[in-house]
Amino acid sequence: MSSSSAGPWSPVRWAENGTVRLAFDRWTERVGGDPLLLVTGLGANRQWFPDGLCRMLAAHGFAVARYDQRDGGESTHLPPTAPRGPISALFRKRGEAYTAEDMADDTVAVMDALGWSSAHLLGVSLGGAVAQRVALRHPDRVRTLTSMASVPGDAAGLRTMRYIRLRTLAKFAGLKFPDTPEGNIAAGVAVSRLLASPNRPFDETAAREGAALNIDGGVRDQQAQGRQIGAQWHGRRIGAITRPTLVLHGEDDPLIKPGAGKAIASRIPGSRLVLLPGVGHELPEPAWESAATEIRRLADTTRHPPARPAG
Repeated sequence: MSSSSAGPWSPVRWAENGTVRLAFDRWTERVGGDPLLLVTGLGANRQWFPDGLCRMLAAHGFAVARYDQRDGGESTHLPPTAPRGPISALFRKRGEAYTAEDMADDTVAVMDALGWSSAHLLGVSLGGAVAQRVALRHPDRVRTLTSMASVPGDAAGLRTMRYIRLRTLAKFAGLKFPDTPEGNIAAGVAVSRLLASPNRPFDETAAREGAALNIDGGVRDQQAQGRQIGAQWHGRRIGAITRPTLVLHGEDDPLIKPGAGKAIASRIPGSRLVLLPGVGHELPEPAWESAATEIRRLADTTRHPPARPAG
């Protein structure tokens, strides 16, 4: 099953993990390259990855694909388990809807549907934690791991709170906008403003244009966010990750403290930390070249045969 393509992206396709269907697509302006799968953050759909960054990654020799995590975008949304948002999910009983292992297995299901026996992973925010867990649970499927703007993938409950700026998370969880296209655009602008570097002028016009092109109700769906952030990890600690690892973190991140990136890099053997100046909890254009270059540098430390084409 597929729908029409959008710009440089292929028609959307679906992978399956049990009863969960996961929407994904591929960058089409460049054919071939090393497989690179993008893993999205809390409440965000796959279109939050800027096309400009994806174009640059493709120019650096990657075959780029992206997907919507469960409870996000066009993928399956699970039934609500309790009327709680992301903050209360951190404090209460966790994993009521699904586990973090389920979310890691979703990533592998997408890779299977793409025909990729292994891939480089780039996970941002919650996606970074998911990517770390994939490297623990399915190390043979991960060529390299890049975790950006994330907390350690084995942090849970109150241990997560040391890395999060609660004031920003409370503002994020407290966004209230009408369930209309106009409300979703306003919510997208508000989220972009909230997560941008406070040390760089905020371009509201560009943010509004981007939100209008990506009308995503997930940014205000607190129950879905609560299910995502409440998924509990039962596996090994991140110190057991053996895949080549890069940790990227914005120096001005207003949501996840840069100390989280430092903690990840200090615990994963052989990993490298790169702090991005002037970057918040976002993927701004000034950081694209640095990020793409660092990810390419990491990929060049490995040697794999070409991935089998999709289909």
